[in-house]
Amino acid sequence: MKHFTFLLLALWLAVFSGSARAQDFDRFFDNRTLRVDYTFAGNAREQHIHVSELLQFPGWSGRRHHLNELPLAGNGDITMRDKATGTVIYRTSFSTLFQEWQGQEEATRTDKAFENTFLLPYPKAEAEVTIELRDYHHRPTATLTHTIDPDDILIRRLARSEAPVRVLHQGGESERCIDVAIVAEGYTAQEMETFYRDARTACDAILAHAPFDRLKDRFNFIAVGVPSADSGVSVPGTGTWKRTALSSHFNTFYSDRYLTTGHVRDLHNVLAGLPYEHIIVLANTETYGGGGIYNFYTLTTAHHADFRPVVVHEFGHSFGGLADEYYYDDQYTEMYPSDTEPWEPNLTTLKDFQSKWSDLLPAGTPVPTPPVTDPEKVYTQVGVYEGGGYSSKGVYRPAMECRMKINEAPAFCPVCQRALERIIRFQSW
Repeated sequence: MKHFTFLLLALWLAVFSGSARAQDFDRFFDNRTLRVDYTFAGNAREQHIHVSELLQFPGWSGRRHHLNELPLAGNGDITMRDKATGTVIYRTSFSTLFQEWQGQEEATRTDKAFENTFLLPYPKAEAEVTIELRDYHHRPTATLTHTIDPDDILIRRLARSEAPVRVLHQGGESERCIDVAIVAEGYTAQEMETFYRDARTACDAILAHAPFDRLKDRFNFIAVGVPSADSGVSVPGTGTWKRTALSSHFNTFYSDRYLTTGHVRDLHNVLAGLPYEHIIVLANTETYGGGGIYNFYTLTTAHHADFRPVVVHEFGHSFGGLADEYYYDDQYTEMYPSDTEPWEPNLTTLKDFQSKWSDLLPAGTPVPTPPVTDPEKVYTQVGVYEGGGYSSKGVYRPAMECRMKINEAPAFCPVCQRALERIIRFQSW
């Protein structure tokens, strides 16, 4: 009887706690979005954070639960506190193009500034927002704290975007689901029907992969048809510059296949007032390339033969915080130092492997794990295989082959699937 009573009490507490977490949103926040535009500036040695502008628009599409928790550490995070009590009322984490640039040779000899935009729930009372950037050892490199006065007359009110919108997939109410916006880049007004077909392809490709397939009722996808003056995107390496809505271009960091945009505010402007938490940008080009950055955006080419696996791979980065599992022979990068466990869930340096997928290893699996040669097991047999995160030595991945390693892989490996499901359940009801 005591055991039964204990179970009832535990169940009641679980239900009550969940309800309390849901009510905390209404206690601290209005149903509005606070958009904070930052500028990150510096070089390889020093970094600075500046507030550029505060903006607002009606509706909040982000999570309304787990408000003071983080699913992943990222390369930086934002913490909002109620100013009167110091209570943490919201947290989110991210990575940025600026932090990638800091590892480039160019950052050793010049300073640069990068646009960054983050969406926060709109506080009812004065709040303090602290934003922190960290290096590859997870050490803070720059921190800024600033106050949000919800009644500040200079918080600019944004009108709803006038870009045409089509619903691609409706899993449920925005308040309970994860809202993904797919945005056109380099499509002229005459090519917009092509974009909508490409957006449908991207949506279907993502939702066909586990665990998205069995949790599709937790997602909403929309296509945002913002037109560009020119067709295609810029390729600086060939001297080609296009007039496009988001000013994206290849040759990011002088890498031929790296396709990004630094015009982050333009991207968020075309989405103002729409329901969105995560962004996928489709580029109207056949050239292979793209990029995905955690809680930043995915940008990928729509007309290459590998469009479907690539958009899924890049969404694994931007949505799930998954790392690249491929590597180059005899190459070492500073991104994953041996004395630090990566925050990404699908890589380990063995510094703290117990925090990763040790519980998924079959009994008796050696660590590190010898390569698997059985073609039926290369995608499913969980181990600790050396090579990942661009380095052939000292960094380990959970499967021989995975969607985060090669385009030919039919699925995410079991470890990546679990990591993605955790994020999905964290962000949705």
